[in-house]
Amino acid sequence: MKELWDRFDKTRINDLPLACFEGRIIVVQSELEASKAVEYLLRKPVLGFDTETRPSFRPGPMNPVALLQVACDDACFLFRLNLMGITDSLVRLLSDRSVTKAALSWHDDVAQLQRRRKFQVGEFLDLQTHVGEFGIEDLSLQKLYANVFGQKISKGQQLTNWEADVLTEKQKLYAATDAWACLRLYDELSRLKKTGEWKLLKHEEPISIKE
Repeated sequence: MKELWDRFDKTRINDLPLACFEGRIIVVQSELEASKAVEYLLRKPVLGFDTETRPSFRPGPMNPVALLQVACDDACFLFRLNLMGITDSLVRLLSDRSVTKAALSWHDDVAQLQRRRKFQVGEFLDLQTHVGEFGIEDLSLQKLYANVFGQKISKGQQLTNWEADVLTEKQKLYAATDAWACLRLYDELSRLKKTGEWKLLKHEEPISIKE
């Protein structure tokens, strides 16, 4: 029986073991590479989905999405949109309704992607809505992953330059892990929903006594 918390205590996260994607990470920078990647991905039943954007430290519009990460069971493809844009093959992937793309707050990601190129929106599943069916109130990927798997996802690369000429190994691993984590969460929550082998625990906030 898996125990899930309605709200995971964030002070516990740093003490958890680190979770990292261990499959193949493929960087995609051209139309030809994207076409081959999409053909491979569309043969999978479910995909993990995420994006990264170069941070802007000044008030004003956000930068365009720089990276699209799409993970399956054994690989994660990193599509460098700042170098190649949203290709016809990527439009096919984003518009596809036969393969579920599991993501966190996917409406926001899709809205930013459509700033680069308009497309018909395919089949997406929002994990934030999915966890609500279990009574889980957490919304961040880090807290959800810690809650469901008892492992920590590092956020150390989040504010790095995603438009760099060459992504570092740490950036690639971070990006792949985020997309893969969405896929793992989808798979595990689907299993728990089917089997019923879970129970919800209530996190009680400490009572503050004022003198």
